[in-house]
Amino acid sequence: MTQETKKNMLSEAMVDAYLERIGARRPERADLHALRHLQERHVLSVPFENIDYHVEGAELGLEQDFLYDKIVTRRRGGGCYELNPSFGHLLEALGFSVEILAGQVFLGGAFGAPLCHLALRVRLDGQDWLVDAGFGKNSRFPLQIDSAEVQKDPHGDYRVVRTEDGFVQVELNGNIQYRLDERPVRIGDFHPTLWWYRTAPDSVFLHNLICSIQNESGRVTVNGRELTRTDAGGTTTVELADDAALRAAYEEHFGIVIDPAAMPKQPDIDPAIRIVMQID
Repeated sequence: MTQETKKNMLSEAMVDAYLERIGARRPERADLHALRHLQERHVLSVPFENIDYHVEGAELGLEQDFLYDKIVTRRRGGGCYELNPSFGHLLEALGFSVEILAGQVFLGGAFGAPLCHLALRVRLDGQDWLVDAGFGKNSRFPLQIDSAEVQKDPHGDYRVVRTEDGFVQVELNGNIQYRLDERPVRIGDFHPTLWWYRTAPDSVFLHNLICSIQNESGRVTVNGRELTRTDAGGTTTVELADDAALRAAYEEHFGIVIDPAAMPKQPDIDPAIRIVMQID
């Protein structure tokens, strides 16, 4: 994180409220046990969602106060640009050393543009850990960066490998997810790509209205008006009949309360773009 962010550290009261938001214990020390607990609670409590991309006049931002208000006070979720920096602010306030890394998502057989994914690197006792609570298919627990071995996780088998061209590449069950540049960046570096995601005709976020969260037994996802639940018994999908049913699903499964006057507009779906957002 930047020096400016460090000067604006979350207060103790804000940390307490954040921990309550994710149902986490305040750690006694900034160690791996605490990091695992905090990431798990964040992943299981805060949904990956892009609702505000489809609400006329809704704001998107990268500033610490904006993210805290959205995720903690308003109990919403977000994408990687929101969830990971916000989680990073909490980790820093609890004594962890946090850096922002920029990545490229692997879509349709190729890597996308730089700075289209944001993840965190946390250094503990000389080891680097990848912390990602904002990808949709991210791991529940931190991943060791300096190990190319398979890392077992409740969400699948992950590998973190260094490629010949100098990237850190994340794989899930043998499939490439994204790659990261190991040079730390600033949160402000993502303003241009945030604008692109919000305005570009081929932005995946404009072709998908999605809200998804992992739970202990699987995942719940609302994509458009399709509600999909996945658990040990398999996958079931139902169509939500109208806006009232959609609002009820947001509240029941994600704790998100939507004002009827601020309902998101259903996007025009391009199947080629929509399919890359299927995260259930």
